[in-house]
Amino acid sequence: MSNTAVVHEDTPELGQELAEPPSLSAQADHPQDQELQSWRHLKNFLATHFPAASLKDWENWRWQLKNRITSARSMARILGLEFSPYVAAAGGLPAAVTPYYLWVASRSKAVQRCILPDIRETEIGPFERPDPLGEDVHSPVPGIVHRYPDRVLFLVTDFCSTYCRYCTRSRLVGKSGHHSDMRSWQVALDYIRQHRGVRDVLLSGGDPLTLPDMKIEWLLSQLRDIAHVEIVRIGTKVPAVLPQRVTPALTRMLRRYHPLLMSLHFAHPEEITPETSAACARLADAGIPLGSQTVLLAGVNDDVTTMKRLMHGLIRNRVRPYYLYQCDPIPGSAHFRTPVDTGLGIIKGLRGHTSGYCIPTYVIDAPGGGGKVPLQPDYVLGRDEQGVGLRNYEDRIFHYPDFGQEA
Repeated sequence: MSNTAVVHEDTPELGQELAEPPSLSAQADHPQDQELQSWRHLKNFLATHFPAASLKDWENWRWQLKNRITSARSMARILGLEFSPYVAAAGGLPAAVTPYYLWVASRSKAVQRCILPDIRETEIGPFERPDPLGEDVHSPVPGIVHRYPDRVLFLVTDFCSTYCRYCTRSRLVGKSGHHSDMRSWQVALDYIRQHRGVRDVLLSGGDPLTLPDMKIEWLLSQLRDIAHVEIVRIGTKVPAVLPQRVTPALTRMLRRYHPLLMSLHFAHPEEITPETSAACARLADAGIPLGSQTVLLAGVNDDVTTMKRLMHGLIRNRVRPYYLYQCDPIPGSAHFRTPVDTGLGIIKGLRGHTSGYCIPTYVIDAPGGGGKVPLQPDYVLGRDEQGVGLRNYEDRIFHYPDFGQEA
């Protein structure tokens, strides 16, 4: 696929012979060989599993949504896996994945783990809760979570193009389609208008970027008309699972509503494809600061090497690593959670071994609504009358003379 992911009107149907992109086929020994191999893999994937689709269809985000795979059995079949370890999520988090992200998963066991329902989801641990972060008790009106004094979470939809099996809102998402009617949003907007201490609004869900441009713009315009709202943020996994959604038209619209920031969700370096890079570039070129939020997941990204690859890939795409989350204790998630020491070890393995911009803040979102608590390895060893003892990334001990003036 080309780095710009441009769809041309004369893209041939899959039933016709597809020539290799000239920019790639003419350079067989070029470093772009990996991209050429990826393009050939996509061509075969489409021909095998979506034979009626064209490449033009593939690049259309609405086609991707319309053709989501919503059966665990179908996912397993397309991935060439035995179905027996997987179960349909009856009454729980539904299964759904875009064709694009299933193609990504077809080349990555780690990504497969993120989307395939697992029979272990039926094993509920003693400390697991449907609402582990206490969002419901901090929801004064439908759609609003007001846990911190100066900011609110505004849940604008319960729909995602792809459902991650470790989702902290598995109790809510995918249950009834889009919560995108103006009446339900109006109640939430009235709450924000009435609470002048709210300076920061995070649009989340579900995934806000699955909404049509018109509805996203209506929400942004309403928030921009509230004088005390200083910044708006959007939380989304679209660049990783549905990069076709980040169209030039969308980014042209978004740049009219600055200051606007985005929190993107990435779990593994193999999510960073040319299509994802193109989506991130469009957002960054529109002046939108991009930060990443990554959940620490057993068997997916719970080692220093994988995490470093992911963080380096994000920085190359102008996405600042922001948070590394300890996996929330939702029901049936024990097979995803690592010990806290694993996360601390990853931070220790990054600090000093890569640039500071590549190191996220490791946090636990405290159960019951306590908010994000940052965790660090034991860098501070203690204090005496001469100052503070410190341990650096090489495990060398230093002493800092702490004689600053009292305030």
